[in-house]
Amino acid sequence: MKTVILAAGEGNRMRPLTYTRPKVMLPIANKPILEHLLIEARKAGISEFIFIVGYHDEQARNYFGSGDKWRVNIDYSTQRRQLGTADALRLVEGLVDGSFLVINGDIIANHKDISSLTNKSDNTVSVVEVKNTKDLGVIEVSKGKVARIHEKAEKPPSHMANAGLYLFTPDIFDAISQTSKSPRGEYEITDSLQLMIDKGYPISYQEISYWLDLSYPWDLLAANESLLAGIESQNLGEVEENVVIKGVVSIGKNTVVRSGSYIVGPVIIGQDCDIGPSCYIRPFTSIGDSCHIGAAVEVKNSIIMKGSKIPHHNYVGDSIIGEGCNFGAGTKIANLRLDEQEIRVANIATKRRKLGAIIGDRVNTGINATINVGSIIGNNTHIGPGAIVSGIISPDSRIF
Repeated sequence: MKTVILAAGEGNRMRPLTYTRPKVMLPIANKPILEHLLIEARKAGISEFIFIVGYHDEQARNYFGSGDKWRVNIDYSTQRRQLGTADALRLVEGLVDGSFLVINGDIIANHKDISSLTNKSDNTVSVVEVKNTKDLGVIEVSKGKVARIHEKAEKPPSHMANAGLYLFTPDIFDAISQTSKSPRGEYEITDSLQLMIDKGYPISYQEISYWLDLSYPWDLLAANESLLAGIESQNLGEVEENVVIKGVVSIGKNTVVRSGSYIVGPVIIGQDCDIGPSCYIRPFTSIGDSCHIGAAVEVKNSIIMKGSKIPHHNYVGDSIIGEGCNFGAGTKIANLRLDEQEIRVANIATKRRKLGAIIGDRVNTGINATINVGSIIGNNTHIGPGAIVSGIISPDSRIF
């Protein structure tokens, strides 16, 4: 059975992290979202994939190639204009034979749920019960079948959210050909399914046990915590004397952990990194390849992307740091309001009491710069010595 993974979109709500990469290529636990999904599908016994790519498609193509590294076969189809999920699936009508799976590329699911879905015979929608259905499609069921699909309804009739995993029969393509644009200006696969329901086709549903929905940048932190909880310890680098390592810590090739460093897992450190001396890396931290975490630096519960340098007397907590950033000595990121209330970003509730900053690629700070809770800093921004940053900062800004 072939599996089609929808990976064409930018992911506007993930900006600034998606200015230079598609959402599906954002790293969690040092692997792109799409790789985690591919691995789970492979565990479910799937070996034939079609990736529908579009925005910065070269990144997925270059990273995954033909799939040999994962012992699978990957073909690609390009959605030039991102006009919705139904529009994307038009591209594969001649590329699949019989029933096939479709998975949104910006979620993470479990191989057991994927395997169970392959055993269905009807068109099937996977659902998951959630407390807050905001920005999600909601499924209304009756007599064991899907009765109606409500896309981002103001007053949803249930808490059963569309999880973005489907099994489709070839009948879906006829429905897609009759699908009109939604109020959001896209051709949506949920509208295609509703057309089938209205014509009397049985649409089944399957409740799934594990689902990570990644809508906003801070959702990556929760996903990082979840995925790091399942890593295994390994040391492929060099650990000098007088280093303390507690818990599960994974260290990549050619990485050096220098004397006096204190690391408490789960933590994953990529290859070619320079760690320490005398730094403190706390649980649920992912450090990408070719990073430098230097003397008297403390990092906790954060994602540090490849090539970034945090070298002297810095604090980074509950934050996401993009690629190629460089922090001047003494740069600190606050992650807790003085009143300890939930942090809001652009008037969006993050559901987090602790949240530092979301920082794009190639951001540089001068010595003793201070970054306030919930700040969003665009790519290529320069923050001068002693500057205080708060709120949303546009790309290419200069702050002094």
